[in-house]
Amino acid sequence: MKQPQLTTPSDISLHEPLHRTLPNGVTIHTLCAAEFEVVRVSFVFRAGSAQQRKAFVATSTANLLSEGTRDMTSQQIAEQFDFYGSYFDVNVDRDYVYISFCSLSKYFRQTLAVAEQILLHPLFPEEEVASYREKRKQRLRIERMKVETEAREAFARALFGPAHPYGITWPETAYDDLTRDDLLDFYARHYTARNCFVVCSGAADAAVVDAVAEVAGQLPAGADRAAEPFPPAVTTPHVAVPHAGAVQSSIRIGRLLFGRNHPDYVGMQVVAMLLGGYFGSRLMQNLREANGFTYGVVAAMVNLEREGYLAVATQVARDATEQALAEIYREIERLRTEPVAEEELSLVRNMMTGEMMRILDGPFGIADVTIENILCGRRNDVVSENLQRIRAITPAEVQRLAVKYLPREALVTVVAGGPESVL
Repeated sequence: MKQPQLTTPSDISLHEPLHRTLPNGVTIHTLCAAEFEVVRVSFVFRAGSAQQRKAFVATSTANLLSEGTRDMTSQQIAEQFDFYGSYFDVNVDRDYVYISFCSLSKYFRQTLAVAEQILLHPLFPEEEVASYREKRKQRLRIERMKVETEAREAFARALFGPAHPYGITWPETAYDDLTRDDLLDFYARHYTARNCFVVCSGAADAAVVDAVAEVAGQLPAGADRAAEPFPPAVTTPHVAVPHAGAVQSSIRIGRLLFGRNHPDYVGMQVVAMLLGGYFGSRLMQNLREANGFTYGVVAAMVNLEREGYLAVATQVARDATEQALAEIYREIERLRTEPVAEEELSLVRNMMTGEMMRILDGPFGIADVTIENILCGRRNDVVSENLQRIRAITPAEVQRLAVKYLPREALVTVVAGGPESVL
C-alpha cells in the first residue's frame, strides 16, 4: 500500500463569530457548529490575580462561586451537573477568569439554570470559605516544599519585581486573613457586565444565544473603571534559591519581551520552538539525549495582558546544575551565531502548523482561540496571518531575532535547590 502524500496546509480560514451586545454592555460572541450535539458557554471576566489587592482573593472568589448559591447548595450543584453529564470549569490566570459550562444540547437549559445560580447568586458560605482557606493553605505549603514551585515563583519575582502584580507572591499564612466579605467585595467589583464577554460554541443556535443573553443580561453594569497602572518591572538578573537537602535543582532562564501583538512575537515563538518547544528540540537533544541531565525541558513564549516573556524551564540533578546551565547558554548562543539548517527549520514550521491544526480541530478549540484573539483585540483572521509568518520565516530571520533578543547579558537566570557555587 502506497503511503498518501503528506501535505502542509497553506492557509487556515476561521469564521468570525457573530456578535450581539446586550443593553448592560456584555457582548456575546457565537460560533455555531450545528453538526455537534454539545454546547459550551464561556464567560470571561477581567478578574485575575493581578486585579486583587488582597492576597488570594481573586482565585478564592472564582473557586468558591459554586460552593453554595441563593437557591442551591454546593452538593445540589454538583449533583445537577453529574445527573445531566454536564461539566463546569474555572480557570484563573494573572489577568482573567474563564468560567465554562458544557452540556449535551438536550440538557442545555438545565445546565444553564445552574450556571445562572453560580454566576449571579453566589453566597460564599462562611463554612465553605473556612474549609477552602485551610485546604488551600495546606496545599500551598506542600507545593512550596518543591524546588519547581520555588523556581517558578522566584522567576516571576526576578522578571517583574516582588511588588509587581505579575511578580508578587504571598505567604501561605495570608489565607488566614481572607474573609467572606473580601470575596463578596471582589465579586461585586469585578464580576460585572463591563468586565465580561461571553463566547458560545458548539450547537449554539439562536435559542441558545437568547437563553444565554437572559443570564448575561442580568449582570450588573458595574463601574466604568480604567485599568489601574502597573509599576514598572524591576528585573533581577541572577537569583539563587537555597533548598536544604534538595537532590534536584529547578532552573528557569528567560527574559521580558513583549505580548502577542508585537510584530516579532510569532518569530520568537519559532525561536522558542527550535530551542525547547518539542521532543526533538535542541535543548531536549542536548540535556536529555546527549547528557542525561533531565527527563524534560521546555522553552516557550508566555503572553500576559500587559507583558510577554520567553522562558526555559527544566529540572536536573543537583550535581549537574552548572553543566546544564552552561549547555542551555550554549544552545541559546548557537541560535545567535549559527544559521539554523533549513531542514531543521522546515520541521519546526511543519510542527507548529500541525499544532495549530490540532488546536483548531473542533468547535471548542476554535472557541478557545477566539477568546484569545478577543483578549488581544484581534479578529480570527490573525490565525491565517500567523501561519503565513511561520511559513515565511527564514534561517536569517531566526538568527536576527536571537541576536536582537537573546544576548547573554539580557537573560534572567533562577536556580532553586542548586549548589552554593551556582550564580
